[in-house]
Amino acid sequence: MELLQKIKEAETEAQQVVERAKADAVAVAEEGRKKRQAAVAEAELQRNRAIESAVAAAQSQGLDEARNLKEQAAKLRRQLRQKVEGKMAAAAAKVVDYLKV
Repeated sequence: MELLQKIKEAETEAQQVVERAKADAVAVAEEGRKKRQAAVAEAELQRNRAIESAVAAAQSQGLDEARNLKEQAAKLRRQLRQKVEGKMAAAAAKVVDYLKV
């Protein structure tokens, strides 16, 4: 009789150990899932920050490049005007001389 009671107690204890192990496994799995979700959220946040930073840098670089191109175009126009200015006066003088003749 006592042996049967000890067997039942051992079975009950074994069942409790199994239930605790299952509960622990579920808790560990849930914690792992939460950690993965947090890692994914952090990675998404970093990705968005990197995209925003890259866009801002590209915009700044584009504006700088546009400003440099405008300055270069203005410089080339000034050089062309200076170069042509003397030739225009000479050409106008030749036309006036030709018409006088």
